[in-house]
Order: sequence, then C-alpha cells, then structure tokens
Amino acid sequence: MKQAYDIVILGLSITSSWGNGHATTWRSLVKGLDARGRRVLFLEREQPWYAGNRDLADFPYCDVRLYSSLQDLREQYSTSVGEAGAVIVGSYVPDGIDVSAWVLQTAGGVCAFYDIDTPVTVAALERGDCAYLTAGLVPEFAVYMSFTAGPVLQQLQTRFGARRALPLYCSVDVDEYRPLAQPINVDLGYMGTYSADRQPKLRALLLDPARELTKQRFVVAGAQYPREIVWPGNVRHVEHLPPAEHRQFYGTQRFTLNLTRADMVATGYSPSVRLFEAAACGVPIISDEWPGLTEMFQVDDEILVARESSDVVDILQNVSEARRSRLAAAARHRVLTGHSGVHRALELETHLESAREHRSSRVVTA
Repeated sequence: MKQAYDIVILGLSITSSWGNGHATTWRSLVKGLDARGRRVLFLEREQPWYAGNRDLADFPYCDVRLYSSLQDLREQYSTSVGEAGAVIVGSYVPDGIDVSAWVLQTAGGVCAFYDIDTPVTVAALERGDCAYLTAGLVPEFAVYMSFTAGPVLQQLQTRFGARRALPLYCSVDVDEYRPLAQPINVDLGYMGTYSADRQPKLRALLLDPARELTKQRFVVAGAQYPREIVWPGNVRHVEHLPPAEHRQFYGTQRFTLNLTRADMVATGYSPSVRLFEAAACGVPIISDEWPGLTEMFQVDDEILVARESSDVVDILQNVSEARRSRLAAAARHRVLTGHSGVHRALELETHLESAREHRSSRVVTA
C-alpha cells in the first residue's frame, strides 16, 4: 500500500517563476522539508503562461502534479488530500475559494493556509473582493501562516477570526544561492516583476541615479514592464531570468536594490524572497524603508537604506570596497543562520504540530 504524504500543498506555482515570487519560495521550502525527511505532494493548476515559461523540469524534493480544473483536482487527488498528515493551501491559487472549501471538507489532517501575499490579501478581504479567499474561510483553517509578521497577525485573529495566525517568512535555498567568483560589471541591479505602485520607487532609486551617473551601469530584470517605459541608455532591461540564472545575475553587481510594494510597506514586516536570495549570493543590498526591516537585518551593518535618489548616488559613489565586502558577508551570515529553507521547514513543522494539538471541529463557510 502506498504511503500517505506527510504534506500536500496546493500553491500558485512551483514549476515556473515567471512573473511571481511564489515558485522559488515553494522550492526552498519543500527542499527543506525533504531534508527533514518529509514526503510532499505539490499540486499546481495548469496555466498557459506558466506552461510556456517552465524553468525547472526536475523536482527531486517532492512530487509535482498538474491539474486542469477543480473537477480534475477532485477526481484525481481526493485520496491524497484525505490521507495526508497536513494540507496547505497557498495564496493566489486559481479558484482558491472553491479549492479551500473542498480541502476543508476532504482533508483528514491539519488544514493550513500559507499567505505569501498577506498585505494584498488583507486589503482585498476588507474590500470583499479577494479572488482566492473569503473572510468566512479564514477561521476554518487550523492555522493561518503568513509571510508577513508584525501587527497584521493580530488583525487576522481579531478582525477575521483566524484561529492561529503565525509568521512563516519566505526563505532561500542556500545551496543554489551562494556567492559566485566572477567579475563585477554592474553597479546597481534590481529584480522584480513590474508593479504600478512600485514603479515610482524604481524610478527614484534606480532610473534617476542612472541618469545622473551616466558612466555607471544598471540592470533591471523582470516581466510585464510596459513597452512605453523609456530606459536610460546605461540601464539594461531583461524580460525574465529563470532561477538558474539568479546567482549569476546577483554575482555581477556591486549593489542590488530591494523594493517593496505599497501594501507591504504599509503593513510592514514583509521581507521579499529576493531580499534573502540576494543576501545569500553575497551582494550588498540597498533597500527602501519599511517597518520591520530592522528585525530582518541591521541597517548600516548588514543592509543600507535609501529614501531618495541622492542616497543611492551617495552609496554608489562613496561606499568603499572594504565596507561593501563587510556588508555582503554580514547579510549572508544573517540568512545562513536564520532564513534557509531548512530553517523555514522546521518552523512550518512546528506550526503544523501546534495546530494539530489544538484542532477542533470545523464547519466550512465559503
């Protein structure tokens, strides 16, 4: 008889990182779970834009299955979901409301929600237009895990009735993301999908400095940028970089830029997976400012903060190579000792075990 899975995950995508930060987050987490001996099944809805941009073909750390519809999911994976020790539904899953209701009705083990977009989710729940979760479903999960920590966890419990709202930050695969000995040929780089609310910061903290520092070199990597954007002559734009090329991308930079979406700045305590990946690769980080950043990294010792264009210009012109190296080493140490996939897998197991001990009967209210 085939052994039941320890954990079944229904997530946005693990097969393609095109236009999303979920894939590398899930990959790091399931690799960490595998290292701890957990058997994991990842279920992903087949989508044409991901199908055309697969950037990982081999999944030695978990079983990955694609399903074509909610009906297909029900017909093929009811047994796996029903027998698993725990089932996790992620944010932005297509038909996520129906998927969550089905999981809550079907699963025999602990049911958890993992929100990799908490500020966006909470704002949508407040408006009543969240496409993948309803306020009524929040309290039905035994545990609501959030990549955002801080005050929003209390809000999830008091405003939306989450039984247990616990932090589970993104993480990084430290085997894949590590320093690379190669020549530096970019002064400042940025990786991130286009977002209208983030674009003013990209303009202020990269494009404007590039226009001022015409002899320095800049690069932006990310999908969905409008065609009408005029890139300065010393800024190169790369449409998409698969994770296999992230290490080389970071390794060529003197500094890399971290920018945060408006909802996540307002909520705070929302470290991007790119933040941990860049630090693991040993590149010094210039970040925008947001509440909770100082709980991730020590400002000025492990990371630099820029509030306006002149801050970036000053850093690029005046930070010495010795200090640059110290910043990189300190940030990498921080990630290696607290934000690897194995660290996060252990936290996940602790959250699930705690929820298992406090399980009570549930009534599904979609």
